[in-house]
Amino acid sequence: MTYRVNEMFYSLQGEGFYTGRAAVFVRMSGCNLRCAFCDTDFAQYKEMTSAEIVAAACTLVPQAAGMLVVLTGGEPSLQVDEALTDSLHRAGFEVAIETNGTRPLPAGIDWVTCSPKEGAALRIDRADELKVVYTGQDVEAIYKVIDARHHWLQPCGYADAERTRDSIARTVDYIRAHPHWRLSLQTHKLAGFR
Repeated sequence: MTYRVNEMFYSLQGEGFYTGRAAVFVRMSGCNLRCAFCDTDFAQYKEMTSAEIVAAACTLVPQAAGMLVVLTGGEPSLQVDEALTDSLHRAGFEVAIETNGTRPLPAGIDWVTCSPKEGAALRIDRADELKVVYTGQDVEAIYKVIDARHHWLQPCGYADAERTRDSIARTVDYIRAHPHWRLSLQTHKLAGFR
C-alpha cells in the first residue's frame, strides 16, 4: 500500500486548539471537494509506503516520542488507514487529522479536526474540534451536527489584504454575537512561518 504525499515538513501548528505546538505535517494529495481557498497543489505528490512516511517524519524531528504528526491535505481520509496510523504510533507519534468530514475515519487517530465545507454531506458526527472557514454561511447548523469539544471560526483568507481584514472583522463580529465560537487565525501566515 502506498500513499500520495504532496509534502512533509516540520513546523508549528498554526490553527485551532494546538496553535503553537511543534508538529510534523504530512500533506496528502487529492480531495473529494474543490474549495476555492484551498492551498494544496494536488498534481504534485510522491508515492510513499507507511514505512517511508514514518522514516521521513523521524528525520524531521529531534525525537518522535510524543511528537504530533498532522495528517492533512487535500482530504487525508481518502487515503489514511489503520496501517498508517499504527505505523506512526509504533514510532512514538501522536496522530492528528484535519478532515472535511465527508468520509469515515479509520481507528487510531488521537485528535480529529473537522473542517466541514458548505453544502458537503458529512459522514462523521464527532470531532475533538470543529474548525469552520467562515465566509458568512450558516455555521449554527454545522455546530448542531458535529459533537465537538472545541468550536472555532476561521476567517477566510484572500489574496487581497483588505478583503482579508474585512473577513476577520465579520468573523469577530459573529463570534461576539455567538460566543460559543472562538476565533482561529492562521498564525503561521501572520507570523510568516510555514
